[in-house]
Amino acid sequence: MSQAQAIDDRPELVCFSHLRWDFVYQRPQHLLSRAARSHRVFFIEEPIFKREGTPHLDISSRPEGVTVIVPVLLEGTDAELAEAQTRNLIGAHLQANLSGSPVLWYYTPMAVAFSRDIKASAVIYDNMDELSGFLGAPPRLLALEEELFARADLVFTGGMSLYAAKRSRHPHVHAFPSSIDAAHFRKARALKDADAPQDQAVIARPRIGFFGVIDERMDVELVREAAELRPDWQFVIIGPVVKINQATLPSAPNIHWLGPKSYAELPRYLTGWDAGFMPFAINDATRFISPTKTPEFLAAGVPVVSTPITDVVKPYGEKGLVEIARTPAELVSALEHLLIRPREPWLGEVDQHLQTMSWDKTWAAMHGLIDQVKRRSSRPLSVSPPTNLSAGRAAAMKGNSYV
Repeated sequence: MSQAQAIDDRPELVCFSHLRWDFVYQRPQHLLSRAARSHRVFFIEEPIFKREGTPHLDISSRPEGVTVIVPVLLEGTDAELAEAQTRNLIGAHLQANLSGSPVLWYYTPMAVAFSRDIKASAVIYDNMDELSGFLGAPPRLLALEEELFARADLVFTGGMSLYAAKRSRHPHVHAFPSSIDAAHFRKARALKDADAPQDQAVIARPRIGFFGVIDERMDVELVREAAELRPDWQFVIIGPVVKINQATLPSAPNIHWLGPKSYAELPRYLTGWDAGFMPFAINDATRFISPTKTPEFLAAGVPVVSTPITDVVKPYGEKGLVEIARTPAELVSALEHLLIRPREPWLGEVDQHLQTMSWDKTWAAMHGLIDQVKRRSSRPLSVSPPTNLSAGRAAAMKGNSYV
């Protein structure tokens, strides 16, 4: 252990994530950057595969105080060997760099396959999405999630609908819906047209905007048809395209795919939007989502229309903070209403709602629950496989890839 590490006596938190730190800035980054104020945080991503070299860890630091760790394996490595190499690489690194038993924080049950032997002061499952409903979900995910439920001390859910679905599976499930860094997005209210990014400044108005990951959760036909209904409106869409063929996205003079933007850049784009839309498909991947962008649109002062996602309808739709539409015609009608509606009364209601929310408050509540678990434990908790793991479940976990 280095001298710097010896001086740093903060408790340690090891996170296993299916999302990469440098992808879209969302729930894991918000929470773990706050955790890093009081913990040494190790953020372990899924392996990447390269053609040459030897298996190793790519280790780097982020300004938020988080250490990002990525296993780098060789292309062509079979699933069983990849899992063993990941286990050995992560185990050796943690053994050399941890001063005690860390909090283990899981975003993906798939990581259980290579982290069973790590001893922990608490095991947390931050169940932000129903990953089994996503395109390309690995077959063994559900079996590993069952194992994670069996060993977790606390389960957090990313929304109320997910909480309703999971609360019977563990004695300590707590709902922590998507929250907000209101000060960051409120910058959009103060910015002027002169602050607009160049790629957006050349787009005519009115502008209807969306930001986020573009994947199977987006109803691309809804976007296409809405743009056809109102060719005089400009639909501006920001975000990376993943898991779907970019060539299948609708193309029209009034649809503008601007690609991914950084979290820091978002207020400059939002300030130039006359309204927002969240064209989520209604499918297995969106059944339990609690979109972080909902309060972010509101904090930016951008009125928004969403398809009827359960965690958007309640509370945002029921409170009149977000308009709800299912069809292209309903979407266009709702947007027409928002474009002429006075904003000030709506903004007052928005700010009253948002003042109860913040990522700081969310992390503080989570941290308090974790401390209660650690105080109850007189010695580190073993995270070796539970003895009640059935033969059927064990067989289901064998031979499937870690994704």
